[in-house]
Amino acid sequence: MDAPVPADRLSAVGTLAEPTRRRLYEFVSSRHAPVGRDEAAAGTGIGRKLAAFHLDRLVDAGLLRVEYRRLTGRSGPGAGRPAKLYARVPGEVAVSLPERRYGLAADVLATAIEQGAEGTRRTGVLEVARSRGARIAAAAGNPAGGAGALVACLERSGYEPETGSDAGTIRLRNCPFDALLATHRELTCSMNLALLQGLTAGFPDARAEPVFAPSPDACCVELRVASDPADGARRHVSHEPPPPGSALDPR
Repeated sequence: MDAPVPADRLSAVGTLAEPTRRRLYEFVSSRHAPVGRDEAAAGTGIGRKLAAFHLDRLVDAGLLRVEYRRLTGRSGPGAGRPAKLYARVPGEVAVSLPERRYGLAADVLATAIEQGAEGTRRTGVLEVARSRGARIAAAAGNPAGGAGALVACLERSGYEPETGSDAGTIRLRNCPFDALLATHRELTCSMNLALLQGLTAGFPDARAEPVFAPSPDACCVELRVASDPADGARRHVSHEPPPPGSALDPR
């Protein structure tokens, strides 16, 4: 018999059925830093009072978190009250009807691979990952679209790419395989890198190269973009994941 889906997960997902609330959640999720009610209202084209109502509903549903901070940087008497800021809650909320446990299946398969013959099964995983990445890029089309087409493909794949002020780096704010990191970090990061190698190869005009750049609040891979086509050949980067417990391992 299928186990019932917990009511809190159903309620959280149901909260996003309201279009204005969903726009606010997407806006807050897209921001690198917590946002206040004024910024959220302006970013979604609604009034501040309505924005505050929906933001607090998202907090009640466990989809956003709240922190208080003075935006002026001043402190002490006369500095004013701290602003109420909102940010996306880490983790994920998933609902399947009936309940499914694909994460468990992935965990079992990863464990079997890690306990298998040295090198053979791991190599197979990386080859498949590169192939899947290439398939994702091919399905996206527009191989000559450059960095813009690559970023759009990464967005659709759940990586939440961010260019920021450094035009030479595309940072990936989200890891689509986050649930496996606690128990299979090295294998998962290697698989992720291989997948992104296959994906970026499908956009040669973007001149982007996936490299390991572990971070506790982002994907373990980032993309280095060469301003000159020859830069990619001259740059030395790491194509292997950091060993567990090393200085590069964000745990």
